[in-house]
Amino acid sequence: MDTSEAVYKGIKNAGIDFIVSLPCVNLSKLLIMVEDDEDIIHVPVTREEEGIGICAGAYLAGKKIAILMQNSGLGNCVNGLTSLFELYKIPLVMIMSHRGTDGESIVGQVPMGEATPKILDSLNIEHFKPNNDKEAIDIVSKSWDVSSKNEMPIGILLEIKYWTSC
Repeated sequence: MDTSEAVYKGIKNAGIDFIVSLPCVNLSKLLIMVEDDEDIIHVPVTREEEGIGICAGAYLAGKKIAILMQNSGLGNCVNGLTSLFELYKIPLVMIMSHRGTDGESIVGQVPMGEATPKILDSLNIEHFKPNNDKEAIDIVSKSWDVSSKNEMPIGILLEIKYWTSC
């Protein structure tokens, strides 16, 4: 099993049936799997805050929701995560390709890579960093239940070493 298949298996195990996504080279194989799955409604968007709003509406319509994005877009989501998701206790699984971590080849990704966990901590958003496919399956499989129980979004950060070590 490869890294993308592990995350996809976790998504299926969690029962997530509505996914908003933004393009990312690390998530590209996963995005194809999601798009090809007839049991998942997949909505590609161009801005993270747009995706956050669409996810909120889908949740209110009874869907189990997730967003697939790069961590560089987290800053675009802060207002929606606090004034909408936190205020109205809406669960959300945020699966993020965590750029700017060890092994990053683009120096411009590093500042946000370092800031990402701090931003999530400041928003009181629980987050996890799986290191291998077994951990990814386990964490993603439980993500919806954790988010629902806590009535808060949850973050899953897939660092560069995740994509290269499995």
